[in-house]
Amino acid sequence: MIVGVPKEVKQDEYRVAMVPAGVEELTRAGHTVLIQTGAGSGSGISDDQYAANGAIIVDTEAEVWQRADLIVKVKEPLPEEWPMMRPGQTVFTYFHFAADEKLTRAVLQSGITAIAYETIRDAKGTLPLLTPMSEVAGRMSIQEGAKYLERPFDGRGILLAGVPGVPPATVSVIGAGVVGSNAARVAAGLGANVYVLDVNLDRLRYIDDVMPQNVTTVFSNRLNILECLRLSDLVIGAVLIPGAKAPHLVRREDLKIMQPRAVVIDVAIDQGGCFETSRPTTHAKPTYIVDDIVHYCVTNMPGAVGRTSTYALTNVTLPYALQLANKGPTRAIRENPALLAGVNIHAGKVTNQAVAETFGFEYVPAV
Repeated sequence: MIVGVPKEVKQDEYRVAMVPAGVEELTRAGHTVLIQTGAGSGSGISDDQYAANGAIIVDTEAEVWQRADLIVKVKEPLPEEWPMMRPGQTVFTYFHFAADEKLTRAVLQSGITAIAYETIRDAKGTLPLLTPMSEVAGRMSIQEGAKYLERPFDGRGILLAGVPGVPPATVSVIGAGVVGSNAARVAAGLGANVYVLDVNLDRLRYIDDVMPQNVTTVFSNRLNILECLRLSDLVIGAVLIPGAKAPHLVRREDLKIMQPRAVVIDVAIDQGGCFETSRPTTHAKPTYIVDDIVHYCVTNMPGAVGRTSTYALTNVTLPYALQLANKGPTRAIRENPALLAGVNIHAGKVTNQAVAETFGFEYVPAV
């Protein structure tokens, strides 16, 4: 099989979908790997390193898309890439369809098989290809939140950790999954006063057991969310419904009870965001202000730490890419329920129920 890795075209995206070790594994199994020149530069990987492990370096993304049977990417195809998708091709990447109807329609019309990292679910019920980037985004959310609380960045002028005689910041984390638990751990480690909200009491019990004393667990309901908003200097949105659009748990009118120039970091923005006032931003222009509240809604947060993120991501994606290449997508999907769960669109049909319900499309099982 010919496996293609184009350079990411999303603004400020420095990750790449394959490292030299992955090229070596695929070529040793008899496959051809095409790497677009410069694809790994943002992660500190040179064309020579890829070539030394068996990759063929090609000049343009068009050539990668034209020749490859299996395209492996990091982020969803952007409009300039849509015309290069072709029937019968398999694209393996993060898609986040529920947040983008235009992308969904473009992929439906293309005839490709779209296997989304974010909906692959293993035998334990976890999302193994989402987990490492959620870990990165959760930890980054506190790093970025601490920065944008500084006054030069339009924040409240608060040091997250406080100092002797001055209280630390209060941080609320909405969602106790992978993003939320990583955010809470970092915020607590810096000395902040942390609230973690979730509707899963078993998860809250776990958080209560493993976190330090400056982390308080709170059952997530409307009144408790409002109370935490009132108290907080920094709010992290860490809500996930796999494959579906994130619910708006914080409404625009709720912002008026928050502290002036408090910061919200909406990590759920890839799935539409869990704040009603959220809209996608970039690393080049990450924030905006609504009703005196600073919003940070960067859609590819882990892209800023490309080297760390690339290696963390490819550690988990490579085994699935090898299965797709070695067995062919049809057989691999039939034999591996995890890959089957990742098939969101196949041959012009929506095969993920959450995506179908989001846009009112007919749901057709992949097999």
